[in-house]
Amino acid sequence: MRLLIVIPAWNEEEALPGLLAEISRTEGLGGDVVVVDDGSTDATADVARACGAPVVSLPLNLGVGGAIRTGYRYAVREGYTHAVQVDADGQHRPADIAALVARMEETGADIVIGARFAGVGEYRVRGPRAWAMRFLSGALSRVCGTGLTDTTSGFKLMNRRAFSYFSENLPSEYLGDTIEALVMASKAGLRVEQVGVEMRERQAGEASHGGWKSLVQLLRGLMAMAVGLTRPRVVLPAAQESGAGRKDGNV
Repeated sequence: MRLLIVIPAWNEEEALPGLLAEISRTEGLGGDVVVVDDGSTDATADVARACGAPVVSLPLNLGVGGAIRTGYRYAVREGYTHAVQVDADGQHRPADIAALVARMEETGADIVIGARFAGVGEYRVRGPRAWAMRFLSGALSRVCGTGLTDTTSGFKLMNRRAFSYFSENLPSEYLGDTIEALVMASKAGLRVEQVGVEMRERQAGEASHGGWKSLVQLLRGLMAMAVGLTRPRVVLPAAQESGAGRKDGNV
């Protein structure tokens, strides 16, 4: 396994050093890191480089989907076999990447989601945001044919077959990288599983939304799901033909 840890970052100069330090001291992780600076207006890129992390800087803010798509293209070009998305705000524990890898090896899944609401840890969401997330998870569980409890999680592991597909097709719109992407995965014949992980509060900075605004934003997930359902089915190469050793694509 050649694992790439993709960190999309927009104005995360405060939280990023702690995350990169935690990754470097996590025993047995064995992965490389790339920080995708999503058009930050602060010192995110400089901070990442000072910590020794490779940085791909985007000239403007494309959103999480655009940043992750860039990271996946980097993974394709550099010949990685697996890529895991870890948010820059410190909510995801690098030590839990091992649980995602183990779940993928156990089930043969193409995508494994690190789920906040699967009986691990004490992270909770309440009120309108929780209602919307439960509804979306129920709907997407039926679409993907598996039980999912956290369909908006940004903590995901993909094998090369999956991230090669999304390196060209991951939507950049809000929730397109989560809700719509899961519908696309189903239509592409990619197997999706989840594993419970412990989530933390963001380690620095402020969340981009909350309260009733969260409900409005998450209801947009219904639109993302609807868009995904209109997409045609695709046929991807079999896993053994997905080119783990190839180096192609552009960042």
